[in-house]
Amino acid sequence: MLRNVLALRQIAQRTISTTSRRHFENKVPEKQKLFQEDNGMPVHLKGGTSDALLYRATMLLTVGGTAYAIYMLAMAAFPKKQN
Repeated sequence: MLRNVLALRQIAQRTISTTSRRHFENKVPEKQKLFQEDNGMPVHLKGGTSDALLYRATMLLTVGGTAYAIYMLAMAAFPKKQN
């Protein structure tokens, strides 16, 4: 049993130490230029099409949720009369 534990420990150490590390390109300076550019766009839309779609979806859900909440409040405030 002790031999199995030691073998497992060696495999774990070998796997961790020999895994290839991914090197990512630093894109922070590019993003800083993009977001600091003075082009008249609000900062939450400077990311491109995906930002615009997320913004519109958020606004749609917000307006729809507010309208639904007001509708339900009105229905609760004026219940139907029972015969």
